Amino acid sequence: MSTPLRAILNVSTVDRPRKVPKKVIGVMWYGGWGWGGWLLMTLIMILFWGLLIAGVMALTHYLTGSRRGHQPGPRPSEESGWGSRRAEDLLAERFARGEIDEDEYKRRLTVLREHR
Repeated sequence: MSTPLRAILNVSTVDRPRKVPKKVIGVMWYGGWGWGGWLLMTLIMILFWGLLIAGVMALTHYLTGSRRGHQPGPRPSEESGWGSRRAEDLLAERFARGEIDEDEYKRRLTVLREHR
């Protein structure tokens, strides 16, 4: 820069020394974690995304799965003799469809009721 230009811009004629940092400390160098930090960060991100995806899937399953397959009425464990009741219902359905005759229906029904 010329002297008249320095006077116009009000810049002193003496150059100021520049401030240069003595040492730049980065994450990977000079006391940082090095490659271990990158590995740890990668594992944490995989764990984070895996848990997030699993959580969304579990929430979706919970919200949609509770309605599917649920039949109204008492649950099998809450009703005594549920297994024999279901067997009698199946036997009555087979009789109604004509798969078995009346004698066989009565015989099997008697056997079911004996073993309650």
